[in-house]
Amino acid sequence: MILVNVTKRLNTAEGAINAHFELSINDSEFLTLFGPSGVGKTTLMRMIAGLEKPDSGVIVVDGDVWFDSSQKINLPPQNRSIGFVFQDYALFPTMTVRENLLFAAETTDQRHNVDELIELVELTALSNRLPSTLSGGQKQRVALARALVRHPKILLLDEPLSALDPSMRQKLQDELSLIHSRLGVTTLLVSHDIAETVKLSDRLAVIELGRIKRICPPMEFFSPQTLSGKLQLIGEVLKIEEDFPAFIITLLVGSSVVRTVVSSTEASALCIGGRAIISSKAFNPILIPLS
Repeated sequence: MILVNVTKRLNTAEGAINAHFELSINDSEFLTLFGPSGVGKTTLMRMIAGLEKPDSGVIVVDGDVWFDSSQKINLPPQNRSIGFVFQDYALFPTMTVRENLLFAAETTDQRHNVDELIELVELTALSNRLPSTLSGGQKQRVALARALVRHPKILLLDEPLSALDPSMRQKLQDELSLIHSRLGVTTLLVSHDIAETVKLSDRLAVIELGRIKRICPPMEFFSPQTLSGKLQLIGEVLKIEEDFPAFIITLLVGSSVVRTVVSSTEASALCIGGRAIISSKAFNPILIPLS
């Protein structure tokens, strides 16, 4: 169990705010910090990692105190059992895939497990290659494997897939889900991507300007009412076309383009670039906008 209750003064686009983050993360849980840019998601993750110091509060992981302002405890990052995966991979350019992982290992057992991790992320054939010869998706797999070398108590993922193209992003989401289920490491993800959040998370913590407003399963948040349809998909509205007396809505669902017909009332609640749930109820689709 990971317990976090910290405060931090943040400078945001809305001005300076006094952020207060309070949450608990269960063992082996995949929890996503969800919200728009600039609300404090990455700052919260960096405070857990020890890369930023909270103004006050406590961080306790499996009974071990990582931070306690009242007792003046603030463990440095190297003394916290974390694995951190950044957006930009942060690989050593002069080291091979295998050498990048070996550099992260601290014990003989960890060094012995390097080849197993390389196999887990399906990079065995590329283990002697330099990062410059790898694709973006392959580099991100190396970064993920390296973060797992020390068997961390918590894996921290700061929008690690945001720079990848949609097809590679979906593939790595599947692989990340599989790795999480196989290793059972407690995972905290920063994301503002709805599809990614729904696909990977056990729960999400919705953050708005330095506050956790809600913690719940993803579909409980994104689907504000219970739908009886057999199929529910989340898509981005690409086009809204009037075809009197109805409207034709074009959505991007994953890497597929879907078109459906809705009433003028339903269309008025949608906007281009917005998100919507498309639900198949019998043979009549229902579109519900996502705020």
